[in-house]
Amino acid sequence: MTNDAHATPTADAQQPLYDVDIPTPTHAERARTMVAPLSTGTLCTVATEPAGYPYGSFVTVAFERGHPVFLISELAEHTKNLRKDARASLLVAQGGADDPLANGRVTLVGDCSLVADPEAARAAYLERHPNAGYYADFKDFNFWRLEVTAVRYIGGYGRMSWVGVVDWLAAQSDPVAPFAEEIIAHMNEDHADALPLYCRAFSRATEFTTVTMTGIDRYGFEMSAVTPDGPRPIRVAFAEQISTRGGARTALVAMLGDARTKPGHRLSSPSASLASGSTEAGMLDRSRTAVVAPRRL
Repeated sequence: MTNDAHATPTADAQQPLYDVDIPTPTHAERARTMVAPLSTGTLCTVATEPAGYPYGSFVTVAFERGHPVFLISELAEHTKNLRKDARASLLVAQGGADDPLANGRVTLVGDCSLVADPEAARAAYLERHPNAGYYADFKDFNFWRLEVTAVRYIGGYGRMSWVGVVDWLAAQSDPVAPFAEEIIAHMNEDHADALPLYCRAFSRATEFTTVTMTGIDRYGFEMSAVTPDGPRPIRVAFAEQISTRGGARTALVAMLGDARTKPGHRLSSPSASLASGSTEAGMLDRSRTAVVAPRRL
């Protein structure tokens, strides 16, 4: 399986404003991170009636070592279908974006089978769906597992590929993901003046009006810079991987200090707090899940 041609930059595409060889999550890592908090999806089976047609069902799901597991009733149409034909796929998708096609989604393809020894599947499923405990032992409910043989990842516009099964199973969800949105909001709301410094110091961007942080992961963070050519993505790598809020704060503060010492750096909107260095004093102090510092740089 090959990646889509339309996802590959052409000769006429704009040149990136950052080093594309810096550490970045693989598509396998992005896909595992995306599905980690999700608990529902669309299970597609081969229908027995009408025979041969794809049949989509809304299901609750959990993941056990990368393979989806379900607790489904013998009365369900998808169970009847799987009894006749094990081939299936599961679509799990994000929500929330104003443009639905900008949401990430993953399709997992493989064969479904009844779990002979359901101890691990049961533990994974009930951890994700504790309310299912009251019917998990009903005689007509059983645990099924989809053995993944192919993975299709779409992370929004322009970010898509077939992910190797070995890579999918080996990848881990990003440890920063559970609190990434907090960090992004905090940086954009409380430390917006620091973002242009990161851009000028660690990317090729020189002309822009505004900069916002759009993502952060164990390897680095991403920004969107509004340039004369429109919004452009910027990615900056950390010196070493992070895994905690404290690690993110330490890395961002250190990089801000480095940015200030870069030759020729300049501020688009100087502020007294930046000049005095108080950014470091308040940046990302969320050890108790709240912003301790004043809402200023």
